[in-house]
Amino acid sequence: MTGAELATLSAETMWASDLASQGLGMEVVSVEPGKATLTMTVHEAMTNGHGTAHGGFIFALADSAFAFACNSYGETTVAAHCSISYIRPGRLGDLLTAEAREVSRSGRSGIYDVKVSVGGVTIAEFRGHSRSLGSSFIGIDGPQTNKPA
Repeated sequence: MTGAELATLSAETMWASDLASQGLGMEVVSVEPGKATLTMTVHEAMTNGHGTAHGGFIFALADSAFAFACNSYGETTVAAHCSISYIRPGRLGDLLTAEAREVSRSGRSGIYDVKVSVGGVTIAEFRGHSRSLGSSFIGIDGPQTNKPA
């Protein structure tokens, strides 16, 4: 199985039971090994008292993109730590795009950056630290992590 095929199978398997991302109206645009792009439209129930996108929803989109990127190797991987910096507000009706990319992956640990944008303009930057649990969620044999030689 190629890396692209593994990433696709991993995303399809995760998406089937990811009721949180589905419930918020997210869509998986693309997944590659160590990368994922998801989108979500800001609806009225996602706005705060200032009439802008609530930061928790922006975080949720970034976190989901991070999850699809770090699980793209078919090994069960969870968040160990995440942080986000909000740069500009999102607005009602905006289509948010979260692009996650692997920064490093060694042993059972990984670091991923996620850029959240609207029309190509960055509104938030997210960094996620992942931890692999050492087992596959798609039935592949053995861990798929990059182990030091």
